[in-house]
Amino acid sequence: MTDHAPGAPHQTPTVVEAPPPAWIKTELARHPQRPDPMSFIERIFTDFSEIHGDRAFGDDPAMLCGMARFEGQEVMVIGNLKGRSTKEKVLRKFGMPDPEGYRKALRAMKIAEKFGRPVLTFIDLMGANPGLGAEERGQAEAIARNLIEMSRLRVPTIATVTGEGGSGGALALAVADRVLILEKAIYSVISPEACASIMWRDATKRAQAAVALKATAADIKQLGCIDDIVPEPGAGAHEDPEAAAGLLAEKLRWHLNELKSLPVDELVRLRYEKFRNIAQFYTT
Repeated sequence: MTDHAPGAPHQTPTVVEAPPPAWIKTELARHPQRPDPMSFIERIFTDFSEIHGDRAFGDDPAMLCGMARFEGQEVMVIGNLKGRSTKEKVLRKFGMPDPEGYRKALRAMKIAEKFGRPVLTFIDLMGANPGLGAEERGQAEAIARNLIEMSRLRVPTIATVTGEGGSGGALALAVADRVLILEKAIYSVISPEACASIMWRDATKRAQAAVALKATAADIKQLGCIDDIVPEPGAGAHEDPEAAAGLLAEKLRWHLNELKSLPVDELVRLRYEKFRNIAQFYTT
């Protein structure tokens, strides 16, 4: 017996391949209900007082900076904002800061250094704004300036990738004593779509690019690019934002207490050595 008409060509059933785990985590990192940096800041910190403007051009709505308290201790918190509604996403440029956003962040870091406050940054962005206006106002210089200034800040610094940490836009907030990443977050030099467009001239190969980039928390930890992985509740932070914030607060507490015990000169030296030795794959 056959299940097709006599003489009809035999059709091989279509096999749909399951997406690789790296792409599944990429989609979780971008989940529309995933807590953004402001969601974590509101749940973990108290007495938040926002700082506006870069004192050079304007105030970037894609970058949030402010003084706050973490379990009674005064700290400086910085994070980028993507927005929730369509209108807010457009206002915040989908979380991609302009140069004035990075300069505002650096101004906040310098204030923190002046008053001896630890700096805690929260990252969830595909990259810095690549628009013409941003380039005209010195996007590359603003990012480069943050890299060098963060490397020598004389206060404890902790950076946390909460969703998607992409390119230099993320690194400009992540030259820290401790770099943490949430379990379902990703951290890479480029987005999977952009990588696929460059490598294969085909953005639809984004899942393949996600695997090649090794951007998941476990991959990045193995490469030595981050210091700790923050566990997430259930299938991801979007299922229980309160529990996710509690798990992150626990990690922040532990690392901050460890960093506060170090002399300032030792803190800066260890930070410098860490970034000089990251991802050394070749030997002579």
